[in-house]
Amino acid sequence: MPRQSRIDAPGAIHHVIIRGIERRMIFQDNSDQEAFLDRLGKILTESSTSCYAWSLLGNHAHFLFRTGMFPISRLMRKLLTGYAVSFNRRHGRHGHLFQNRYKSILCEEDIYLKELVRYIHLNPLRAKMVSNLDELGSYAYSGHSVLMGRQKRDFQDRDYVLGLFGNRERDAKKKYLLFVSKGIEEGKKPELTGGGLIRSVGGWKRLKDLRESGQRVNSDERILGGSEFVERVLMQANEEWERKALIKKSGIDLDSLLEKVGNHFCVDVKELKSGSRSRDIAKARSVLCCLGVWNLGLTCVTMAKALGVSPSAVSKSIVRGRNILQAEDIEDKLMKSQ
Repeated sequence: MPRQSRIDAPGAIHHVIIRGIERRMIFQDNSDQEAFLDRLGKILTESSTSCYAWSLLGNHAHFLFRTGMFPISRLMRKLLTGYAVSFNRRHGRHGHLFQNRYKSILCEEDIYLKELVRYIHLNPLRAKMVSNLDELGSYAYSGHSVLMGRQKRDFQDRDYVLGLFGNRERDAKKKYLLFVSKGIEEGKKPELTGGGLIRSVGGWKRLKDLRESGQRVNSDERILGGSEFVERVLMQANEEWERKALIKKSGIDLDSLLEKVGNHFCVDVKELKSGSRSRDIAKARSVLCCLGVWNLGLTCVTMAKALGVSPSAVSKSIVRGRNILQAEDIEDKLMKSQ
């Protein structure tokens, strides 16, 4: 059975899980973990991707991300490929480090964000890497210690998560800690990481109730959320797939996109490639970067070489380009073959 494609969109929430091949260790020591986090921090900053929760656990790791300037798939490919090369070099090994593809579950924010923050941050305790909640508060390789103010990791959006529990930091930390402590009593929740139908409807009990009532539900193993959320995401994903299929069929490439964007904004293609920072050219270049990365699947490096700017400049342009496309409603127009 062919594997399903990733579902993603700017601003989407993802629970990402990575595992070592054959359950082998992907972090041999603290140096490996620090190297991984350093690489992760740089990529998250470069892509404006938010990280709300994370934990490193020897042979696997969990993360809670909000998609930023480029797709989660590209972020993870860059992160895992770079880390694997570094790890193999450091430990004198060869071959694959990670098991198959990483697992990515698109989540309904209103219902599951807090629940997933707790689930991910309790993993070191469940894995007996720490013996109690106080030790977890000082554990260097989980985002829980960052929320408690005992560790600092600039890539983690601490303020956003604490803001879910209160406006004042002191009160928010207390409420968050109480919320986490209750999670210990509730035990493991497999519906948060496995079983598409079970997960999507909110657990075994909820599924049983729905079946007994004769109600049909929508589900997908790539999505964590209520039936309506699953249906909406799948519909949007199908529309996006169809749109990209039409783009691919139309034969639009970077050269033709350059011409179309230039014509729309009355900017010469040579100017778009000049690296100029003038307002009109920068606006057109931002739109071009967003369309090139999100619609044509080009890398930031490819776009940078074509436009005479740095990859980081392309990354920053993508956010502005997305805002322009939405405000002016011109994406479909620019991606049409004629």
